[in-house]
Amino acid sequence: MNGFRTARVVAGFLGAVLAVSMVACSDPGDLGIVNEGPYAVTVVTGDHEVTVDSDGGAEILNYGCTPGDVTVEFRSGSDVVLPGPVCPEQRIVVEDGTAMLQPAAADDDH
Repeated sequence: MNGFRTARVVAGFLGAVLAVSMVACSDPGDLGIVNEGPYAVTVVTGDHEVTVDSDGGAEILNYGCTPGDVTVEFRSGSDVVLPGPVCPEQRIVVEDGTAMLQPAAADDDH
């Protein structure tokens, strides 16, 4: 009977380790936004809306990919639509009246 209890404890421990490992591997990643422009912008991902100050940045933590296109709204009233989905391997870079996708920096990976 004692051997059976030990086997159950070991099996439970291995199951817990496996569950933690799977959570770590399924991390969806952070979506980065950099605003190099002179004014704040609003970035709309479809299910999130983030305002980013001029010469600032933001990250949507554990977000993964956007559900579709991303719209960058400028103070002037103009918009730029970036084709989606946009994923953590890319970052949204905003300049004065423009927006583009660039590869995320290697040190931004999680």
